Amino acid sequence: MPTTQRVAYVRVSSAGQNLDRQLEAIGHADKTYREYQSAATASARPQLREALDYVREGDTLAVASIDRLARSLRDMLEIMEELEEKGVSVEFVSQGLTIRPDGGDLTTRLILHIITAVAQSEREMIRERQSEGIAIAKARGVYKGRTRTHDDTAIQAMRDQATQGIPKARIAREHGISRSTLYRYLAWPRS
Repeated sequence: MPTTQRVAYVRVSSAGQNLDRQLEAIGHADKTYREYQSAATASARPQLREALDYVREGDTLAVASIDRLARSLRDMLEIMEELEEKGVSVEFVSQGLTIRPDGGDLTTRLILHIITAVAQSEREMIRERQSEGIAIAKARGVYKGRTRTHDDTAIQAMRDQATQGIPKARIAREHGISRSTLYRYLAWPRS
């Protein structure tokens, strides 16, 4: 019989963030999958998809905390169902929960659902508060959004290059901006 493995899955919302705390919390793992992006569903996270495809019966998927595995209750239920069908246990290190594929303790499953629902609700409240704060700041004239990376002179130089027929991708590359930012600059009224 093949040996079982402890497989780790760690995730941060952007490449600038650090996985060290999650890796330290999880400890030993035979294989580790690292995700550097934020996505609402498991299907939009390639490393999670690989981890789910990799694990097999008897393995344990170790995650630092519940919110690192799923962003919604629906997503959590889908992931847990897939792992249960494969015979894989899931360990949530920070919460001290291990969900076993045999159905295990119903209280543990209930706790998982409650914690996931609370985390989802918390994310939604944070988003709502942020939107309200931005609306209030805009109404007071305080919120202006992100500052431009280029001044009017640089933007005019980009317009001149575009008028000369220089490809937009080249202009964007030369100025260190994305093409979408270039198009936004080109669409702004001239000052």
